[in-house]
Amino acid sequence: MAEKNNNGNGGGKGLHTVIGTGTVIEGTLKVYHDIRVDGIIKGKIYIEGDLIVGNSGSIEADIEVVSTKIGGKVVGNLSAKERIELEENASVVGDIKTKDLVINEGALFHGNCSMVADSKNTK
Repeated sequence: MAEKNNNGNGGGKGLHTVIGTGTVIEGTLKVYHDIRVDGIIKGKIYIEGDLIVGNSGSIEADIEVVSTKIGGKVVGNLSAKERIELEENASVVGDIKTKDLVINEGALFHGNCSMVADSKNTK
């Protein structure tokens, strides 16, 4: 996915945080590296890395992320600087804003999509 930079907040490459099955988090979540969600998150999410939502993961939140791969359920608006991929079991209800979008066969997406241009290719 995307390259990270170390900003003094534990940044760097690799998966550092896992929200496991049976875990419920409510509120604002700020993460400075990659995260995997197999539990439930409700609120707002800001990630300076990549987000993986496993098949058992469920998120009710507006999300800002670098890139994401979704296999579970997301209800809320999703903004990714680089890429969003919806796997075959994914369910996304909300608006999407990203540079690259992949929706695999079987995935459910209900909302609006806004594709943003790559800043390297614009004048």
